Amino acid sequence: MDNTVERSPSSFDTPNVRKVGATRPFFWLRLGLSDIARMPVASLSYGVGFAVIGGIILSLGWGASHIVPALTTGFMLVAPFLAIMLYALSRQIELGEEVNSVEAFHSWRKNSGSVSLFGLMLALTLIMWERVAAIIFALFYGGDVPDLRNFLADVLFSGRYNELLIAYFGVGGIVAAVVFALSVVSLPMMLDRDVDIATAMVTSVKCVIHNPVPMLVWAVTIVVLMAIAFGTWMIGLVLVFPWLGHATWHAYRDLVD
Repeated sequence: MDNTVERSPSSFDTPNVRKVGATRPFFWLRLGLSDIARMPVASLSYGVGFAVIGGIILSLGWGASHIVPALTTGFMLVAPFLAIMLYALSRQIELGEEVNSVEAFHSWRKNSGSVSLFGLMLALTLIMWERVAAIIFALFYGGDVPDLRNFLADVLFSGRYNELLIAYFGVGGIVAAVVFALSVVSLPMMLDRDVDIATAMVTSVKCVIHNPVPMLVWAVTIVVLMAIAFGTWMIGLVLVFPWLGHATWHAYRDLVD
């Protein structure tokens, strides 16, 4: 089923990565649901917290609706860092330890330098994306900005802003693809092993290179589930965010030798 890819000469001492089947992401999702079932309070409480934060973002951005799409899509850029507690909870279950949310919350301190640096990189990427998105809207959107509901209908379904959508999703897709490749297993790996940020990112990119189809399936799955969560006015984040967080841990354990 899984084939280990031999380590190639590199300046980084990266672990081997495995080749997996195209449907493997659905196995990770199943394991993620299993983790939620074993610790529903810890997992879903985390999801509730992010659903509340998402609701606050929507309410604050209602009158400045052009920034909400950038913030919601930008949330996906920093989500790998925000889910670090969920990786730690899954790791506790895997090691047969007692589930301890407090310990999981502080788990990043074992490799604080690398984890913090990666988090800073994602935060800077989010800021950059928000500015780029604002410039795109300024260039292609004309007229007064309505509230969020009317704004989305006007942009997505009116047919008057195709250039805006092409530019927005084109640039956003490139940024998201780069972040995905660099982070698909990086943070779980830095949580699990004493590795630096460069080693983690190179390993993550290797996972994508050696598993292009499964990684595409995984990326599309993440986008679809997060779109459902956003489409329910963030309520869906209660389940979707911890589900994807736990599944990401299992993706790392499956992909990295």
